[in-house]
Amino acid sequence: MKIQETHSFDLTPAEAVRLQEVLRARVRLSGDTGEISLMAGADASYTKGSNEIYAVAVALRYPDLTVVERVSARTTTSFPYIPGLLTFREGPALIEAFGRLQSEPDVIFFDGQGIAHPRGLGIASHMGVLLDRPTVGVAKSLLVGTAADPGPARGSASPVRRDGETIGMAVRTKAGTKPVYVSVGHRIALAQAVDLVLATTRGYRLPEPTRQAHLFANEVRRGGRQTTLPGGE
Repeated sequence: MKIQETHSFDLTPAEAVRLQEVLRARVRLSGDTGEISLMAGADASYTKGSNEIYAVAVALRYPDLTVVERVSARTTTSFPYIPGLLTFREGPALIEAFGRLQSEPDVIFFDGQGIAHPRGLGIASHMGVLLDRPTVGVAKSLLVGTAADPGPARGSASPVRRDGETIGMAVRTKAGTKPVYVSVGHRIALAQAVDLVLATTRGYRLPEPTRQAHLFANEVRRGGRQTTLPGGE
């Protein structure tokens, strides 16, 4: 996969915050994804207290969601664990993993926030700008904002609001489970992001792209390796 741009991740926390504010101005909250035939999910994993980051990207055909490629990368970071700045720990490994991906996904799901972030630039938005791809944040919990609990049925949703602005949706992807929190990453509208999350949730709480990425990231971390599987190098 072609990496459109990157930047230095060797920054202080204060410098990282300033960069987030610059990149946030480049986030697009709508866009035409065109016909979607390939998706990807991305995730990163690390052992608590460790500076080794294992990042993965998993490509799936759409709409049947068959996995066609899985790649990973391992990096060591010196950036501290700071909520709201996690991209500066995980970003270098994610960029390396995407660089190994031969597939060119039409949409990428991230296990984390899009614009539902203190500075409007969660990992899905940050990486979306760098990759210049439509991206969606699918988080397991709220970082900022408030949302009413959606109805109990699958597909129920309620807006995530902050200072009177809708920044995402709480979406019930499976009856009897907690909702996920969907927000725009880059180059996609919120309504389409929610529709795609529901279209790719097959009996689990998480949509298949991020579920497969989460499983693979843990597998790679436990094996302590970087991997390229079918379709990759």
